[in-house]
Amino acid sequence: MNTSRTQRLVLAVVAWSITFVIFFPILWMFLTGFKTEAQAIADPTLFFTPTLESYAAIQSRANYFHFALNSVYVAFGSTLLALLIGIPSAYSMAFLPTKRTKGTLLWMLSTKMLPPVGVLVPIYLIFRDLGMLDTRIGLIVVYTLMNLPIVIWMLYTFFKDLPKDILEAGRMDGASTHQEILFLLIPLTLPGIASTGLLSVILSWNEAFWSLNLTSSRAAPLTAYIASFSSPEGLFWAKLSAASTMAVAPILIFGWLTQKQMVRGLTFGAVK
Repeated sequence: MNTSRTQRLVLAVVAWSITFVIFFPILWMFLTGFKTEAQAIADPTLFFTPTLESYAAIQSRANYFHFALNSVYVAFGSTLLALLIGIPSAYSMAFLPTKRTKGTLLWMLSTKMLPPVGVLVPIYLIFRDLGMLDTRIGLIVVYTLMNLPIVIWMLYTFFKDLPKDILEAGRMDGASTHQEILFLLIPLTLPGIASTGLLSVILSWNEAFWSLNLTSSRAAPLTAYIASFSSPEGLFWAKLSAASTMAVAPILIFGWLTQKQMVRGLTFGAVK
């Protein structure tokens, strides 16, 4: 019994230690945002007199809400589009497979291994010719293509766990394909679809490479907002930390509020 309690105590200490190591950079960033530039560079301590100087400075320099609104539009717009494409695609691969289905899935996943810089020039030129540079629509398209392999893979695994007898019963009652998807598949796999959507939102919100290269001002999201505080004169650590805090706070709160749904979706079908 004592051995068991000791093991639990050791595991708890290890778990809290790992949590602290992971959380500490976020805490340090949050605290640095309330320092002056001089304190941020020369006073690496957790105890100081807080000030809102950096937050006032970044608000006067750029409109935070403009960038935040762009992030919301792009993250949720690309997620919705990815789900609209991914659900029927995963349905066909899960319930109407061919001999090329597995190869197609592996090929889609392999595209995530391609460095984005490898396709930057052709995408930039295409977007320039189509007038989609520095537009929300352009970022939504790119983010959708970026997340689509993961979305389809996750939905495919969730759909495969669904008993085929349920869909066959629907067909026997005269349900068409779109009725199967709309009234049977989506309600029964809603936790998995929700967790897929949440992951896509987080990935889109945090994406920086494409936002920095395809936008300048009008459609720039919060990742570009953060990068704007790096200048040829150097890094303004306090202002950069304040901007980073304001950029990550919405998605951190969103993830905290939806963590139960995400865990439920990711474990969907694990226990039969």
